[in-house]
Amino acid sequence: MEPTKRLFDENAYLTEFDASVLSCEETENGFSVILDSTAFFPEGGGQFSDIGTLDEAEVLDVQEDKEGIIRHIVKTPLEPGKTVHGKINWNRRFDFMQQHSGEHIFSGLAHSKFGATNVGFHLGIAETSIDLDVPLNEEQVLELESLANEAVYKNFPIEISYPSQEELDVLPYRSKKKLEGKIRIVTFPGYDICACCGTHVKQTGEIGLIKITSFQNYKGGTRLFMLCGKRAFGDYQAKNINVLRVTNGLSVPPEEICFAVKRLENEITEHKIYESSLKKELFALKAEKLGTGDKICVFEKELNPDELRRFCLTLGENFKIAGVFTGTEGNYKYAVSSKTENCSAIAKELNTKLSGRGGGKPELIQGSCLAKAKEIEDFFNNL
Repeated sequence: MEPTKRLFDENAYLTEFDASVLSCEETENGFSVILDSTAFFPEGGGQFSDIGTLDEAEVLDVQEDKEGIIRHIVKTPLEPGKTVHGKINWNRRFDFMQQHSGEHIFSGLAHSKFGATNVGFHLGIAETSIDLDVPLNEEQVLELESLANEAVYKNFPIEISYPSQEELDVLPYRSKKKLEGKIRIVTFPGYDICACCGTHVKQTGEIGLIKITSFQNYKGGTRLFMLCGKRAFGDYQAKNINVLRVTNGLSVPPEEICFAVKRLENEITEHKIYESSLKKELFALKAEKLGTGDKICVFEKELNPDELRRFCLTLGENFKIAGVFTGTEGNYKYAVSSKTENCSAIAKELNTKLSGRGGGKPELIQGSCLAKAKEIEDFFNNL
């Protein structure tokens, strides 16, 4: 069988076409349809496939084999020999075109400015990730982002070509692997030359905006997350709304949000320190009121792990074995302390009899248990 004619290579803006059905076979995921030509881009090069319809049949996925035969996975069967009308999902296609073209500009700049090679690219549904083999800092990433957007503002045409082998031998194009045969070259004049099978916009201005939303160290290099075009605009809209809500709540203008949040963090820290000192005094007063003795088991509402530990140790000063439980009936967090008994041994018995999990040191254990208050009290009485 001859390779499928790739209409998307000739015109990435083609949204509808007619083609003949060469074969249709049932598979686990639907029906695999081969056409004599197609405008559906198959998954590859880090980019998901197009989706859409062939007549009334929904196209769920598109894949290409090593022989260049493109298979369309559809929900319902199509009759071999029949001419069908294909429609691609244009919103998805154009979104991918914006992301992919933006990635080329950014990767080309990273290579020319910092010698970085793009070693990984994934054009996802929500965001695009780029892996570079060179570590970049914030200043360098912001510089690349600014230069990439300047390329967008210039609105120059993107060139698609199929150079001869002689031309390829002297062409400084990017490629992740050694290629053979007819090679498709995508050129962003002055920014990038790359072997690529993906779909791209005609002019850089159609990308709209290139925004790096975050980046991190990754395998000795840098992993960046990027949004372009409509995705970047939607992200800005959502973040701007959130910023306005926060600044309205803090009664500050947007440009002062960092200072306001820092001030709020300091206030929260001060309150936590003050609350901690009050809790310490409260635990001491409660312990004094409970007196001294051999064993004690108390239940307290809404203690965090640190408060649970501190109150238990405070009680442990006056009792041979002290247990503190917090939570709801049938689901408690616990702490048990003792200066004379091995709490690790108590943990084993408690976890077994009270459906618990936890442990610690001989002088203090912490964990959780699925038991009722009466069961816990009986356990302590029988220790």
